[in-house]
Amino acid sequence: MSDFSTDLTTNLKFVIVGHIDHGKSTLIGRLLYDTDSLQPDKVEEMRRTSGELGKETEFAFIVDQLREEREQGVTIDTTQIFFRSSFRNYVIIDAPGHIEFIKNMITGASQAEAAVLIIDAAEGIKEQTRRHTYILSLLGISQVIVVFNKMDLVGYDEARYKELKIQAQELIESLNIETDYYIPISALRGDNIVNKAEALSWYQGPTFLKGLDSLEGYLAAADRPLIFPVQDIYKIGSRKVIVGRVEAGNIRAGQVVKILPEDYQATVKSIERFQEERTSAVAQESIGVMLQNSLFVERGMVMCHSDRMPKVTNEFKANVFWMARSPMKKSERITLRCATQSIMVEVPDIYRRINSSSLTIVQEDADDLGSLDVGEVRIKAKKPVVIEKFSDVQELGRFVLMRQNNICAGGIITGWD
Repeated sequence: MSDFSTDLTTNLKFVIVGHIDHGKSTLIGRLLYDTDSLQPDKVEEMRRTSGELGKETEFAFIVDQLREEREQGVTIDTTQIFFRSSFRNYVIIDAPGHIEFIKNMITGASQAEAAVLIIDAAEGIKEQTRRHTYILSLLGISQVIVVFNKMDLVGYDEARYKELKIQAQELIESLNIETDYYIPISALRGDNIVNKAEALSWYQGPTFLKGLDSLEGYLAAADRPLIFPVQDIYKIGSRKVIVGRVEAGNIRAGQVVKILPEDYQATVKSIERFQEERTSAVAQESIGVMLQNSLFVERGMVMCHSDRMPKVTNEFKANVFWMARSPMKKSERITLRCATQSIMVEVPDIYRRINSSSLTIVQEDADDLGSLDVGEVRIKAKKPVVIEKFSDVQELGRFVLMRQNNICAGGIITGWD
C-alpha cells in the first residue's frame, strides 16, 4: 500500500464484486452521493423512483438504471462510472453478482487494477463470494479491499465483524491475495463510506474512501513500452495506412519499431488521424501509422519498441475460466483471441480442474473442463502468437476462447516453458 498523497495525475480502475444482493450498486450510489458527485436531477430521480416502488431512498438506482434491474433488484450488466476524490480520478466498475451474468462480471473485472469484495454482514460468505474471489485471483488482481456491508442489520456488532474478518482472511489468503483492509460499513446509511460512523466507533481503521485512495495505480499506460495491435490496413490511393489503438506507450514519426510475430523492423514515416496533423500519439489513442518500409502487415500483428519486445511463442501456460454449458475436451480445436489476434489453438494439457465455488481441486491431469470450472492449462497455437504474462502486460496477457463466434472462456497467461 502507498502512503496517502494529493497526486491527481494517477487514475485507478476498480471493480466491485460479491454475491447477489450484497449491496454493490448501493455502495457505489452512496459513494457518489456522499462525495457530491451527482447532479441534482439524478438525486431527485432516485428519490422519486424509490417512492414509486414503495422503498426508502435506494442508492442502487443510480447504477441500476435499466427498468428490469430496478424491478428485480439485480444488476444485469457491467457499468462503468467516472468519479473523482480529492486524491485522484477513478473508474468504478459495477459487476453483476448473479451466476447467470458471470461473463459480464469477468469482462468488468478483467479491466480493473484493484477490487472491492463486498460481503453482507448478515448473510456472510456465499457461493458467489468464493467464485468472484477466485476470479480476482485468476485475473491477477492483487489489490483488494474487503467491506462488510449492512452492519446496521447486525446491530453494528463488533463480534460479528471479527468473525467475518477471520473467515474472509482465510478465503483470500488461500488464493494468495493480500489486503490490509477489512472495513465495516452500511452503504444504505452511509456509515464508513466517506465519513466515520458513530455506531462503528470501535473500528479504528480507514473509511472506504480512504482505503481506495491508498491503493496503487498501475504505471501510467503512456509510460510503458509500446504496444500497438494492428486492427486493419487501409489503402488510400498509393498509401497504405496501418490502423489500430495504442494500448500502451507512445509512437512518433521517425521511430524504429518491430512488427511481430514476423520480426519485421521498420521506421515510422507518419502518424495519421482524421483531419489532424500529428507527429506522435500516446496510449488510448486510435490512429493510423504509415511506414517508410514496404512490408506485408495484416490484422493481428503487434507493433512494439525494437528493444522492448513481447514474447512470440506457439505454447504457453494459462488459467482459464470455462463458461459454456458444454465442456471443453482436451485437445479440442478452438479459437483464441488476444488483442486483435485470432488464432486456432488446442489445449493438450489440463493440469488441474478446479471447482470455482468450493475452490477445491476436482481433478489432476483432467480430460475436460465443465461449466464454471477453472483450469490450469497448457495452450498450443497453430502459429506463433504475441503474448506477455498478464501480471506484466495486461493488453497481451488476457484472452478469450471462442466456439463459432461465441465466447466460452476467459483466461490469463501465466507463463511458458
